[in-house]
Amino acid sequence: MPARILVVDDASFIRDMVKKHLRTLLPGVTLFEAVDGQRAVALLKKQTVDIILSDWEMPGMSGEELLTWVRGQENYQKTPFVMVTSRGDREFVVKAVQSGVSDYLVKPFSADELMTKVSKQLKRLGINPKKAAAAGGQGVAFGSIEALTGSTAPAAKSAPVASPLTGKPKPVKKAPPRKAQKGVAQLRTASLSCDCLIREMSLQALNGVIQRTESLPVLFEAAVLDIADAEGNPVARVNGYVASLQGAEPHVDTRLIKITIRFVDDDPAKFEQLSKYIARL
Repeated sequence: MPARILVVDDASFIRDMVKKHLRTLLPGVTLFEAVDGQRAVALLKKQTVDIILSDWEMPGMSGEELLTWVRGQENYQKTPFVMVTSRGDREFVVKAVQSGVSDYLVKPFSADELMTKVSKQLKRLGINPKKAAAAGGQGVAFGSIEALTGSTAPAAKSAPVASPLTGKPKPVKKAPPRKAQKGVAQLRTASLSCDCLIREMSLQALNGVIQRTESLPVLFEAAVLDIADAEGNPVARVNGYVASLQGAEPHVDTRLIKITIRFVDDDPAKFEQLSKYIARL
């Protein structure tokens, strides 16, 4: 019997990415999805699943509240529940495990990390991942490219601004004082962690500059941004994906990379925080 897995996340990009990787690992796997805890509960009342992969920070019914409900159901008391979160600090993880989480994934995560966690839970259920894949059939269903590139409109173009890293400012015709106030974000992907200087930001995306290193982000790779203001005060933690990469200097040895991170969160509280921050830029 193919494995039955429920994916819960308010960000459609994250759900599509997880489903794509799961279908690669387990061709023919039966997948269910929900955009929040409440819809997950409604689905679980009708369907039986083997594993639950759930975001922890969701608007409405959170992952923690969903876990409490799941563990209160006789038929789901021992069902593997893998927490997906942007937070990886020890105290947070320990508290989640004490609440009944079976395992956890910290965003951004690689396909290999996801596969390892899912395979571990399948083995605990007595399901051999290789045999489960073979039982699923021949075809491998992949998420459509539209899910990665066409779900949102492209970011609006804006006038060039000064780069804090190059020290070569360019003239800005509109509201130069507002453009001069920049912030910094800590960018994390599965391949690197680095500072990102903010050039432009909206409620849909962030345009920034990072230093070139041996490890570079990958297009469409999941990313987490910890955004801080110019004084270093934390503003918000936002989930997104790498939408574009471009050399910041007109030669092959450029030391700076322009990067665009498009946001995938659907959390009114985060939008409110970002709106206030953007208004001060």
